[in-house]
Amino acid sequence: MSLQTLDEVIILRQTAFPYAKGELSRLLMHIGLAGKIVSREINKAGLIDILGETGDTNIQGENVKKLDIYANEQFISALKSTNICAGIASEENDDIIILNEELSKNGQYVVCMDPLDGSSNIDVNVSVGTIFSIYRRISPVGTPIQKEDFLQPGNQQVAAGYIVYGSSTMFLYTTGLGVTSFTLDPSIGEFCLTEERLVSPETGN
Repeated sequence: MSLQTLDEVIILRQTAFPYAKGELSRLLMHIGLAGKIVSREINKAGLIDILGETGDTNIQGENVKKLDIYANEQFISALKSTNICAGIASEENDDIIILNEELSKNGQYVVCMDPLDGSSNIDVNVSVGTIFSIYRRISPVGTPIQKEDFLQPGNQQVAAGYIVYGSSTMFLYTTGLGVTSFTLDPSIGEFCLTEERLVSPETGN
């Protein structure tokens, strides 16, 4: 079986959308890149000073872990560098992050995310993850995004997914064409395709 990476699969599938210009593909690839960086740091937890709490609480009233902050910074940086993400809503920030750079203001998409869900598991070496959702903005392109861009119903999502950092690091996403799963191969630093069109079982626990 030939090896297919996350970036290759994303690019191949963008032709399924007649309006696609490669922007959504770039966003997903940058999310994958940030996931690799976060995975690397999680795997070094205990060896470097990245465990424990910061002493702050987030908007949900939860104690903020050092890795929460690190993951948040990595995903914001990755999305900002695309120049096509107009804004970000993160659980670690009290308000939306408006990217006012000239190129970002022309971005078509906004991203909602929890950069490190389940961070209370970090100190006991239990799996944690990243959750993300992508919407097309509804405010005029060329202006800073508004809160209404993020407060859209779930059926308006153009992509959503999650990254699990556990015994292996897995990236799962959908753009409405089924759920696709990738597993990070640390020897080559790439998310590799492992399963397509995943579905929940009709019965089970």
